Amino acid sequence: MNDILNNDITESKSKDDRLKSFIERIERLEEEKSNILADIKEVYSEAKGIGYDPKIMRKVLIIRKMD
Repeated sequence: MNDILNNDITESKSKDDRLKSFIERIERLEEEKSNILADIKEVYSEAKGIGYDPKIMRKVLIIRKMD
């Protein structure tokens, strides 16, 4: 009986650690995504400062994705 209880606790701890690992990975990826979105915004801003139209640039990107 004690062995069964220990196995359940060990299995539960393993699942808890695995869930924690998934959550931490997602948090890191969300942070990276946020940084990438900020970088993209900066590029659009830089292009706009030179005289390019960001709306047109977005349309070009959409068209290029279709290919």
